[in-house]
Amino acid sequence: MESPSATSTEPRPVLPPEPRQRWRLTVRRGPDAPPLPQRELAAAWDATIVTSGLPVVVGDPAKPKPKVVFGAPLTVGMVSEGELLEIVLTERLPAWQVREALVPCLPDGWALVGLADVWLGGPALVGRVVAADYRVTLEAQESATGTPGPAGRTGPTAADVATAARTLLAARSLPRERAKGDGTVRYDLRPLLADIAVTDPGPPVTVRIRTRFHAELGTGRPEEVVLALGDTLGTPLRIGSIVRERLVLVDDPGLLGPDAP
Repeated sequence: MESPSATSTEPRPVLPPEPRQRWRLTVRRGPDAPPLPQRELAAAWDATIVTSGLPVVVGDPAKPKPKVVFGAPLTVGMVSEGELLEIVLTERLPAWQVREALVPCLPDGWALVGLADVWLGGPALVGRVVAADYRVTLEAQESATGTPGPAGRTGPTAADVATAARTLLAARSLPRERAKGDGTVRYDLRPLLADIAVTDPGPPVTVRIRTRFHAELGTGRPEEVVLALGDTLGTPLRIGSIVRERLVLVDDPGLLGPDAP
């Protein structure tokens, strides 16, 4: 006598294709990119992957949707030179084929900078992003020292900003207040600040600010670091532009210094 399983006419469930390859994309968001909120931006990237025709792993089979993993949220409208995204494919493809599929259908204002075939079994991208580098250009304005600037204006010199930066980095804590809803919350900026360095004496002065991502304390914001610099100088600083240069991963060697998380 045949077993019930041998005579069953019920169709066997169709198993989804197995993951075969994991690609990490480095992408750039230019100043002409529409200022989309994170949800709309995620939808734009979903559309990119679908249009590309790449055999990407989807989430719920009942509602197929490409799984696009973002390294970290980006402030709406901020220019970026090195965002990280990951997709997982159900087939192994060469880099040139992935590039050719993606480039024609990228979201408006975005460009593909690089591709890396990373270990399929590695830890999730989100948990590996620990910091970000920002390039901040300061506007010329009245400074604490009154140093003359171009066209009769005055502003912070590179020495002013470097001295204030050293003061912040030497502090054990930096109590600040951050707007939240209709009120404010108090927090300590110091654990979220990794480094500040003057990269162009200007004018205008340009600084590179590295802020940390912390699972419990939140994310350091470059504009809050500029506010703290202004408080240390004794005069508010105005921001001309902010560009997020790159995201820093936990295994990037020696990038966070001796007090790295």
